[in-house]
Amino acid sequence: MTPEEYMNREETYGAHNYHPLPVVLERGKGVFVWDVEGKRYFDFLSGYSALGQGHCHPKIIQALKEQADKLTLVSRAFYSGVLGEYMEYVCRFFGYDKLLPMNSGAEAVETALKLCRRWGYHTKGVPPGQAKIVVCGENFHGRTITIISMSTDPSAYAGFGPYTPGFIKIPYNDASALANVLNDPAITGFLVEPVQGEAGVVVPDDGYLQTCYHLCRTHNVLFMADEIQSGIGRTGKLLACDYEHIRPDILILGKALSGGVTPISAVLANDDIMLTIAPGEHGSTFGGNPLAARVGIAALEIVKEEKLPENAYAMGILFRREMEKTANPMIKCVRGKGLLNAIVTEPRNGKTAWDICLALKENGLIAKPTHDHIIRFTPPLIVTEEQMMEAIDIIKRTFNGI
Repeated sequence: MTPEEYMNREETYGAHNYHPLPVVLERGKGVFVWDVEGKRYFDFLSGYSALGQGHCHPKIIQALKEQADKLTLVSRAFYSGVLGEYMEYVCRFFGYDKLLPMNSGAEAVETALKLCRRWGYHTKGVPPGQAKIVVCGENFHGRTITIISMSTDPSAYAGFGPYTPGFIKIPYNDASALANVLNDPAITGFLVEPVQGEAGVVVPDDGYLQTCYHLCRTHNVLFMADEIQSGIGRTGKLLACDYEHIRPDILILGKALSGGVTPISAVLANDDIMLTIAPGEHGSTFGGNPLAARVGIAALEIVKEEKLPENAYAMGILFRREMEKTANPMIKCVRGKGLLNAIVTEPRNGKTAWDICLALKENGLIAKPTHDHIIRFTPPLIVTEEQMMEAIDIIKRTFNGI
């Protein structure tokens, strides 16, 4: 089949809820992917940060194969030999009492919202049905009805109402806005992305997260960090919250928790929060399955063994330094932390961020725009300095060619 035939088949039989770059990928290894015609590309999207450990990391694939030969699913109706090991490993890795395993990022966010509300009724004493959660403008936490009810982006919520009540929306990176609403005793939690990824890699001011965290402490409100994209080494620390030395009351993880091999997400909290949900009150058929548990352990072991946060920190500095030296009228600004970066573009001569991404593809690197004018660059955290410099050269040549 030709690439066009592959793409036409997807368009014919698949829902049109994505706008893919016109490239048909067939295999991947490390920081590279190859299309059906054998052309190699740097993958600078890496599954929206899920492939932090790189494509098909041998340790993760070996763990997957070994577990697949033994047991893949038992459901939480029974115990399994590996789930407790996985839970203990992750809890110790991040420093929490308990883990609740789920599959997708959106499921993990929904779980955190339920935990927060239950804690509000059970512990804080909020009257039944009145719990409120504060969220930030331009957030992206997923695509479920409840999550889009928190969104300020019309492309996420328009035409999908009625919406779930109980959310207070305030501007991102504005601690005073949070302070102004927290006097409401019905507020049970504050949900925030330490770096807003989908919004275009928006990095808040230094001290913002810490101020918000202490405001939550003062008002007996749970601080919930959505680290699905920013966590597990992506920003140059194990968690983006580590930059401000704060430990969220509820930590939400996903994406790189599996190294991009199988859907895995998790919610972590201490006993006083997690144990407010009793048996039968929340669950998932596939959450915590043996396959996911074994893969999750391997994925986190790689993060530690290969010092991925440290590499992300160094390579991120290199990327931003080199791109900031690039004098091009289409580059408005470069921003990011670690290997979660973006170039904000300025349309010129009818050319947009989409045109740049098409040209990047032709030159051997794939990335994708967000919000039309921003290109997100999130390579696997295993990228070497030599590979990064080669990729930077491609990006510079592409911009200059446009």
